[in-house]
Amino acid sequence: MEKAHSYRFYPTPEQESLLRRTLGCVRLVYNKALHERTQAWYEREERVGYSQTSSMLTDWKKEKELDFLNEVSCVPLQQGLRHLQTAFTNFFAGRAKYPNFKKKHQGGSAEFSKSAFKFKNGQITLAKCSEPLPIRWSRQIPDGCEPSTVTIRLHPSGRWQISIRFDDPTLKPLPVTDKSLGIDLGISSLVITSDGDKVSNPKHFKKHYRRLHQAQKSLSRKQKGSKNREKARVKVAKIHAKITDSRKDHLHKLTTQLVRENQTIVVENLAVKNMVKNPKLAQAISDVSWGEITRQLAYKCRWYGRNYIEIDRWFPSSKRCSNCGHIVEKMPLNLREWDCPECGTHHDRDLNASKNILAAGLAVSVCGASVRPEQSKSVKATAKKQKPRS
Repeated sequence: MEKAHSYRFYPTPEQESLLRRTLGCVRLVYNKALHERTQAWYEREERVGYSQTSSMLTDWKKEKELDFLNEVSCVPLQQGLRHLQTAFTNFFAGRAKYPNFKKKHQGGSAEFSKSAFKFKNGQITLAKCSEPLPIRWSRQIPDGCEPSTVTIRLHPSGRWQISIRFDDPTLKPLPVTDKSLGIDLGISSLVITSDGDKVSNPKHFKKHYRRLHQAQKSLSRKQKGSKNREKARVKVAKIHAKITDSRKDHLHKLTTQLVRENQTIVVENLAVKNMVKNPKLAQAISDVSWGEITRQLAYKCRWYGRNYIEIDRWFPSSKRCSNCGHIVEKMPLNLREWDCPECGTHHDRDLNASKNILAAGLAVSVCGASVRPEQSKSVKATAKKQKPRS
């Protein structure tokens, strides 16, 4: 089972100089390749792929103006071209927008494959580096595991981070339980379970909004290109990092608890991309990170041998009475409690939805039937093949 652990590290001045040059070269090669591919299409209507850009990189290294590309490892440069190819593949498949140029103030990243680093005695030494990276090992990699790739990231706040990817054979399924859980995601309450529990929304962005507003206001007053503007930019980036870290920490603790306590977890397949187009709810929806919750639940269920099921987003979980099955015609968002006109049962909107989600998910897992009369697809989600971050 593939895993990836992230660590902070504090490079020496020599290492930082080399890493910053590496990130700059990766950014330059990526942007030049993107420019060449864009120009080739608009001028000659020709599609340029990875092999052509790799040949271009060889020619660029021979140019006098770009001779500095030879001073860093060639592996991150090639990996950057592969990432660009992946970005174009996602664009042509309709999964993403057209690739953007990388910017310096965003920090950047560089990926090193197995041929570009050494892992010896619990230490990682990158190519062109004479000393191992001073990593803060908050947890050790399991014995016998060899990293396949490492990714160096520089955050806009100036924080260095390394992500180590490896195959973990020690990961074992958790003991089987007979407990199943339906989950309804919300804003006022982050998670509502079919057991009747409600997890309140911490509202991480709102906690730091005043500080962030003041820092951004101060940044807007600074003259572009000045040192004071750079200091103000770092201050804003640190507040954003604080919000991200607190949100990620809370979600990891919550999803791990849910996976450990339940054998089957059922959620709705929400279209978060479309939902954030609502200007009145965009900030609140982005803050709760529904997509991240379902992503973590999916790969953690795969890790620990749990069942993860997604039901169709159009299933009327809020409109359906969990007691008799009656479906009401309208259910506005401001209606949080309602009485069933058929059986008279009083419902909490979110709790009733979570019970219906659980029932629909169990029906899908048992017989594979559609949960909607219109025969729309209800997906029993398999483990998503993506690199999880723990």
